[in-house]
Amino acid sequence: MKVATAGLLLGLATLAATTPASAQLLGAPLPPLGGLPDLPERLERPVERTLSRLEDPAEGLLASSRGLGAATLADVRRLTVARLLREHPRFVEADDAGQPVARGEVLALAPAPEALARIEAAGFRVARRSDLEGLGLEAVVLNPPKGVSAREAMRRLKAIDPEGAYEFNHLFQASGEARASGARSPSPAAGPMAAAGVRLGLVDGSAAANHPALRRAKVTQRAFAPGGARVTDHATAVASLMVGAAGPFRGAAPGADLYVADVYGTTPAGGSAEAIARGLAWLAQNRVPVVNISLVGPRNRLLEQAVAALNARGVVVVAAVGNDGPAAPPLYPAAYPGVVAVTAVNGRRQALPEAGRGAHVDFAAPGADMAGAAARGGYLAVRGTSFAAPLVAGLIARQGGRIEGLAATDLGTAGPDPVYGRGLVAFDLRTEPVRVGARALALRSP
Repeated sequence: MKVATAGLLLGLATLAATTPASAQLLGAPLPPLGGLPDLPERLERPVERTLSRLEDPAEGLLASSRGLGAATLADVRRLTVARLLREHPRFVEADDAGQPVARGEVLALAPAPEALARIEAAGFRVARRSDLEGLGLEAVVLNPPKGVSAREAMRRLKAIDPEGAYEFNHLFQASGEARASGARSPSPAAGPMAAAGVRLGLVDGSAAANHPALRRAKVTQRAFAPGGARVTDHATAVASLMVGAAGPFRGAAPGADLYVADVYGTTPAGGSAEAIARGLAWLAQNRVPVVNISLVGPRNRLLEQAVAALNARGVVVVAAVGNDGPAAPPLYPAAYPGVVAVTAVNGRRQALPEAGRGAHVDFAAPGADMAGAAARGGYLAVRGTSFAAPLVAGLIARQGGRIEGLAATDLGTAGPDPVYGRGLVAFDLRTEPVRVGARALALRSP
C-alpha cells in the first residue's frame, strides 16, 4: 500500500499554535526546548510577534513559511512548542524528543497484575482504566509520584517492569486549519441523499450538526477528552466534506451516517493518544467500516495497537499525511502499516508544498482552493491535508470499504510515487469557496 521516498521542502507548513485543537503538530523529534540560542534574531522576533497577536489561538493558525528551508521550519516548530509548554505547564510537558504530552500521565499497555502492584508500591497511582473493549485492548493511565516528570516516570516504569509496555500520552493535532467567513449557508440540498445508509467514523473535535450542510446526515457524537465536547471549525469542515450537502456544496458521501469521536474536549491536554484510542474503540463497537483521522503526531504504541486492531476487524482507517513539508519524517497515524495515507493538491492539481511526502502516501485529493462548513454557520476556505483525507474516506465508504475500486488519475512520475501516491481522486468534489460565499484567507507565518 505504501510507496517510495521524500523530497525537498518548499513553502508552506502548518504548525501548532497553543492548544491541541490547533493546526499542525510537529512530527519529527524536536531540538531541546530550554531556550533558543541558535535561532537567528531576524527569525525569532517575527515568529514571536506573530504568535503573540493571534486573535483566537484556541482555533490554531495556518502558518505560511514560503521560501524558508527545513532547518528554519524546525526552529519555528521549536518556538511554537516552547510557547505551548510555557503557557500551559499545568496540562502539558515534553517527552524525551520534545513532543508535547499530557502532564503527569503515562500509559501502561495491558500491564500484568503483579507488575501493576509493584508500580503502585513505587508510588504510582492508577488514574483510570481506559475502556477499549471494541479493540480488545487494555490501557491503564498512571499518575507518577508527586514532582516526577513523565520522562522520569517512563524510566522508573521500565526499571520496575522491563518486560512491560509503557508509553507517553502524546498529544495529536489537526493537520490543516482555516477561519469561518460568516457567509450565509445555502439551503440543504433537495432530493434523496446519494449515500443514505452508509456509515462513517470521524476522530476530531465535535461537529456543528445543525449546520445546513449536515442536517440531512445522521450525526452521532461522543466526547472522550477532558472537559467534554467542544464544537470546532476543523471538525465541522471535515464532517461536511465527508457527509455534507447543501446547495452547490457536496461532500463525498452526502447523507451518510456519521459517528464523531470528540478527542479534544476543552483543555490544552486534548487530542491525547488515550482519548483517540477510546474514540476508536467506540467506533469499532458501533461497527463503523471506514474511519477518517485528520490528526497527526509522533509514533505512539497505544495508537499503533488501536489502528492494527481496527485493521484486523476489517475497518479501513484513512489519515492525513500532515503539513510539515516534504523534508519532514512521516507523521502518524498516516504512516502506520494498513492506513490509507492521503496528501493534498490545490485547484490546479498541484501538490501542496507543505504536504508530507514519502513511501507511505497512498492517494492525493483536493485540500486547498476549496470550502468546508464552518461551526458558526456559513463556510470557510480550507487548506491542508486534513481536508483531503475525508473525501477519500467518503469515497471508500460508498464503495463498501473497498480501496482498490478508487479511480485515480496518475500525476507526477508515472505510477505510484512519494508525492501523489497512486494518484488523484475526488477532484470533482472540490467546491470553490466563491460558490458558497467563503472568503479566501490570508495565511499567516510565525
